[in-house]
Amino acid sequence: MSVFKSLRNIPARIANRMAFIRFRPDRADYPVINGRLMLFSGKNAKISFGSHVKINSGIRFNPIGGDSLAIIYAMPGATISIGSNCGISNSAIVARQSVVIEDDVLIGGGCKIYDNDFHSIRFEERSQKPDPGIVSKPVVIRQGAFIGAHSIILKGVTVGRHSVIGAGSVVVCDVPDNEVWAGNPAVFVKKAD
Repeated sequence: MSVFKSLRNIPARIANRMAFIRFRPDRADYPVINGRLMLFSGKNAKISFGSHVKINSGIRFNPIGGDSLAIIYAMPGATISIGSNCGISNSAIVARQSVVIEDDVLIGGGCKIYDNDFHSIRFEERSQKPDPGIVSKPVVIRQGAFIGAHSIILKGVTVGRHSVIGAGSVVVCDVPDNEVWAGNPAVFVKKAD
Protein backbone atom coordinates (compact mmCIF):
# COMPACT_ATOMS: atom_id res chain seq x y z
CA MET A 1 0.00 0.00 0.00
CA SER A 2 1.41 3.41 -0.93
CA VAL A 3 2.09 6.03 1.70
CA PHE A 4 -0.05 9.11 1.43
CA LYS A 5 1.48 11.80 -0.80
CA SER A 6 -0.21 14.46 1.33
CA LEU A 7 2.25 13.75 4.16
CA ARG A 8 4.95 15.53 2.13
CA ASN A 9 2.97 18.76 2.29
CA ILE A 10 2.46 18.89 6.05
CA PRO A 11 4.41 21.70 7.75
CA ALA A 12 7.28 20.42 9.94
CA ARG A 13 5.72 21.67 13.18
CA ILE A 14 2.55 19.65 12.50
CA ALA A 15 4.41 16.59 11.15
CA ASN A 16 6.36 16.30 14.41
CA ARG A 17 3.11 16.13 16.36
CA MET A 18 1.55 13.66 13.94
CA ALA A 19 4.35 11.18 14.54
CA PHE A 20 2.64 9.95 17.68
CA ILE A 21 -0.59 9.14 15.84
CA ARG A 22 -1.26 5.59 14.74
CA PHE A 23 -2.38 5.50 11.12
CA ARG A 24 -5.81 3.90 11.12
CA PRO A 25 -5.28 1.58 14.11
CA ASP A 26 -8.38 -0.36 13.07
CA ARG A 27 -6.59 -1.60 9.94
CA ALA A 28 -3.57 -3.93 9.92
CA ASP A 29 -2.43 -2.68 6.50
CA TYR A 30 -1.34 0.70 7.90
CA PRO A 31 1.97 0.89 9.78
CA VAL A 32 1.98 1.54 13.51
CA ILE A 33 4.39 4.37 14.28
CA ASN A 34 5.58 4.87 17.85
CA GLY A 35 7.76 7.95 18.14
CA ARG A 36 8.90 10.25 15.35
CA LEU A 37 9.12 9.30 11.67
CA MET A 38 10.48 11.42 8.84
CA LEU A 39 8.87 10.13 5.68
CA PHE A 40 9.94 11.59 2.34
CA SER A 41 8.82 10.52 -1.11
CA GLY A 42 10.41 12.40 -4.02
CA LYS A 43 8.84 12.87 -7.44
CA ASN A 44 7.78 9.53 -8.96
CA ALA A 45 9.08 7.68 -5.89
CA LYS A 46 7.09 4.95 -4.21
CA ILE A 47 7.07 3.81 -0.58
CA SER A 48 4.93 0.81 0.31
CA PHE A 49 4.20 -1.16 3.47
CA GLY A 50 2.83 -4.65 4.00
CA SER A 51 0.49 -5.41 6.88
CA HIS A 52 1.45 -5.39 10.57
CA VAL A 53 4.52 -3.14 10.20
CA LYS A 54 5.73 -1.46 13.39
CA ILE A 55 8.18 1.45 13.45
CA ASN A 56 9.62 2.62 16.78
CA SER A 57 11.87 5.60 17.38
CA GLY A 58 13.14 7.44 20.41
CA ILE A 59 14.06 6.29 23.89
CA ARG A 60 10.43 6.19 24.97
CA PHE A 61 9.57 3.42 22.52
CA ASN A 62 12.91 1.65 22.17
CA PRO A 63 15.46 1.90 24.98
CA ILE A 64 18.22 0.27 22.90
CA GLY A 65 19.23 3.68 21.59
CA GLY A 66 19.91 5.04 18.17
CA ASP A 67 18.50 8.10 16.55
CA SER A 68 15.48 9.81 18.06
CA LEU A 69 13.89 9.88 14.61
CA ALA A 70 13.19 7.02 12.21
CA ILE A 71 13.79 7.99 8.57
CA ILE A 72 12.34 6.49 5.40
CA TYR A 73 13.56 8.58 2.46
CA ALA A 74 12.88 7.73 -1.19
CA MET A 75 14.68 10.05 -3.60
CA PRO A 76 12.97 10.95 -6.91
CA GLY A 77 12.17 7.80 -8.89
CA ALA A 78 13.23 5.45 -6.07
CA THR A 79 11.28 2.58 -4.52
CA ILE A 80 11.20 1.47 -0.90
CA SER A 81 9.16 -1.64 -0.18
CA ILE A 82 8.68 -2.90 3.37
CA GLY A 83 6.98 -6.29 3.68
CA SER A 84 4.49 -7.59 6.22
CA ASN A 85 5.27 -8.30 9.89
CA CYS A 86 8.42 -6.14 9.89
CA GLY A 87 9.79 -4.24 12.87
CA ILE A 88 12.06 -1.23 12.48
CA SER A 89 13.65 0.64 15.40
CA ASN A 90 15.34 4.08 15.32
CA SER A 91 16.68 3.42 11.84
CA ALA A 92 17.26 5.22 8.53
CA ILE A 93 16.40 3.75 5.13
CA VAL A 94 17.45 5.88 2.15
CA ALA A 95 16.90 4.84 -1.48
CA ARG A 96 18.10 6.47 -4.67
CA GLN A 97 17.13 3.39 -6.68
CA SER A 98 15.58 0.56 -4.64
CA VAL A 99 15.46 -0.91 -1.13
CA VAL A 100 13.34 -4.04 -0.69
CA ILE A 101 12.71 -5.42 2.79
CA GLU A 102 10.78 -8.68 2.61
CA ASP A 103 8.32 -10.11 5.17
CA ASP A 104 9.21 -10.89 8.80
CA VAL A 105 12.41 -8.79 8.89
CA LEU A 106 13.59 -7.16 12.12
CA ILE A 107 15.84 -4.10 11.95
CA GLY A 108 17.48 -3.17 15.26
CA GLY A 109 18.01 0.26 16.78
CA GLY A 110 20.19 2.77 14.95
CA CYS A 111 20.62 0.80 11.71
CA LYS A 112 21.33 2.51 8.38
CA ILE A 113 20.34 1.04 5.02
CA TYR A 114 21.64 2.96 2.00
CA ASP A 115 21.47 1.93 -1.67
CA ASN A 116 23.89 4.64 -2.80
CA ASP A 117 27.12 6.47 -1.96
CA PHE A 118 25.49 9.94 -1.64
CA HIS A 119 28.71 11.46 -3.09
CA SER A 120 31.29 10.54 -5.71
CA ILE A 121 34.70 9.39 -4.51
CA ARG A 122 36.31 11.65 -7.15
CA PHE A 123 36.73 15.29 -6.12
CA GLU A 124 36.02 16.60 -9.65
CA GLU A 125 32.62 14.92 -9.66
CA ARG A 126 31.85 15.59 -6.02
CA SER A 127 32.33 19.34 -6.53
CA GLN A 128 29.71 19.44 -9.33
CA LYS A 129 26.05 20.10 -8.62
CA PRO A 130 24.45 17.64 -9.13
CA ASP A 131 27.21 15.12 -8.49
CA PRO A 132 27.39 12.91 -11.63
CA GLY A 133 29.48 10.19 -9.95
CA ILE A 134 27.03 8.87 -7.37
CA VAL A 135 26.81 5.07 -7.58
CA SER A 136 23.55 3.36 -6.65
CA LYS A 137 22.71 -0.37 -6.53
CA PRO A 138 19.57 -2.04 -5.11
CA VAL A 139 19.52 -3.42 -1.57
CA VAL A 140 17.44 -6.50 -0.72
CA ILE A 141 16.87 -7.89 2.76
CA ARG A 142 15.24 -11.30 2.39
CA GLN A 143 12.42 -12.83 4.41
CA GLY A 144 13.08 -13.44 8.10
CA ALA A 145 16.47 -11.71 8.30
CA PHE A 146 17.51 -9.91 11.47
CA ILE A 147 19.75 -6.83 11.30
CA GLY A 148 21.43 -6.18 14.67
CA ALA A 149 21.52 -2.73 16.27
CA HIS A 150 23.75 -0.01 14.79
CA SER A 151 24.56 -2.01 11.65
CA ILE A 152 25.03 -0.42 8.23
CA ILE A 153 23.86 -2.14 5.03
CA LEU A 154 25.49 -0.57 1.97
CA LYS A 155 24.59 -0.41 -1.71
CA GLY A 156 24.24 -3.56 -3.78
CA VAL A 157 23.91 -5.91 -0.79
CA THR A 158 21.47 -8.78 -0.48
CA VAL A 159 21.01 -10.22 3.02
CA GLY A 160 19.78 -13.81 2.72
CA ARG A 161 16.68 -15.46 4.18
CA HIS A 162 16.81 -16.02 7.94
CA SER A 163 20.33 -14.59 8.16
CA VAL A 164 21.54 -12.55 11.13
CA ILE A 165 23.79 -9.49 11.02
CA GLY A 166 25.62 -8.92 14.30
CA ALA A 167 25.29 -5.58 16.08
CA GLY A 168 27.57 -2.81 14.80
CA SER A 169 28.39 -4.55 11.52
CA VAL A 170 29.10 -2.90 8.17
CA VAL A 171 27.79 -5.12 5.38
CA VAL A 172 29.47 -4.52 2.01
CA CYS A 173 28.81 -7.83 0.22
CA ASP A 174 26.01 -10.36 -0.14
CA VAL A 175 25.16 -12.56 2.84
CA PRO A 176 23.88 -16.06 1.95
CA ASP A 177 20.74 -17.58 3.46
CA ASN A 178 20.84 -18.92 7.04
CA GLU A 179 24.19 -17.43 8.06
CA VAL A 180 25.43 -15.17 10.86
CA TRP A 181 27.78 -12.38 9.79
CA ALA A 182 29.43 -9.71 11.93
CA GLY A 183 32.21 -7.14 11.97
CA ASN A 184 33.54 -4.21 9.95
CA PRO A 185 33.50 -5.27 7.21
CA ALA A 186 31.07 -8.05 8.08
CA VAL A 187 32.40 -11.57 7.60
CA PHE A 188 30.94 -15.06 8.01
CA VAL A 189 30.73 -16.19 11.65
CA LYS A 190 28.68 -19.39 11.53
CA LYS A 191 25.60 -21.06 10.10
CA ALA A 192 22.34 -19.94 11.69
CA ASP A 193 20.36 -22.70 13.41
